[in-house]
Amino acid sequence: MTIISAAGLRKDFTVRVKAGRLRRERRTVSAVDGVDLAVERGEMLGYIGPNGAGKSTTLKMLTGVLAPTAGEVRVCGLTPVAQRTRLALRIGVVFGQRSQLWWDLPLRESFGLLRHIYRVPSADHAARLRRCRALLELDAFLDTPVRQLSLGQRMRGELTAALLHGPEVLFLDEPTIGLDVVSKQAVRGFLAELGATGDVTLVLTTHDLADIERLCRRLVVVDHGRVVHDGTIEELHGRYGSRRVLVADLDAPLPAGFAVAGATVEAVEADGHRVQLSLDGGVGAGTVVAALAGAAPLRDLSVREPAIEDVVARLYRS
Repeated sequence: MTIISAAGLRKDFTVRVKAGRLRRERRTVSAVDGVDLAVERGEMLGYIGPNGAGKSTTLKMLTGVLAPTAGEVRVCGLTPVAQRTRLALRIGVVFGQRSQLWWDLPLRESFGLLRHIYRVPSADHAARLRRCRALLELDAFLDTPVRQLSLGQRMRGELTAALLHGPEVLFLDEPTIGLDVVSKQAVRGFLAELGATGDVTLVLTTHDLADIERLCRRLVVVDHGRVVHDGTIEELHGRYGSRRVLVADLDAPLPAGFAVAGATVEAVEADGHRVQLSLDGGVGAGTVVAALAGAAPLRDLSVREPAIEDVVARLYRS
């Protein structure tokens, strides 16, 4: 079942730009320019792009914060702006730089107020809070005022607050921005377990591509308001020519002229005992290892997977 659909989604802003020493003129800028998107129930979608690509603007239209200039959009079967109050009961939103918690109240009391705002039955609220407390390790700071929490603790609180009313869709905009390594791991682990159940559809925007690799099977890349890639991470690697690298340590120099179909010798160290080969997508590492073992005694080897950061950078440059 499609839970999010957008067709020809567009958002224009009017800005004033300098047109002389004393004059300014109005200009229309398209932050989102004809985005088509369909997200199935239970899917985990990574929505990424460079600064100014239109990621946050798209999320604001999907959540009813902004009205589209053109196009159609439906979330949970509702029109976001026209039915924003009803939609708010069925979605959760976490923006990395904004809070839905009460600054001077203990975290526990913020959760209690949200139960009343969303009219969540007490038993359901308690069960969801119990699960979040266990997975996000909230007990140590449940009675601490929000203003005294560290950034990592507050983000765990924000995630809990967004889930206590049982949303069907969770929108996350930079949820790990500014977090330390330990906090990032806690948030990623929680989201991975949440997504594995299939109960919540997850839409994630981030500049931290490790979040995407850990959490999302499908990746949508936008640039200048347009979708430039929609598919799996593996398809992204294949489309932009990323390759795995095989690093082999040999007990003897590699014979001159060594070659194997599907692999390219990238570097050979001065003594000839360490070799790096890039692997084409159609060749397995085992084939190349067998060829290497036949040419010289192997001491050690490893395979470096292509970094998604390099692939996305190559996409942006293209």
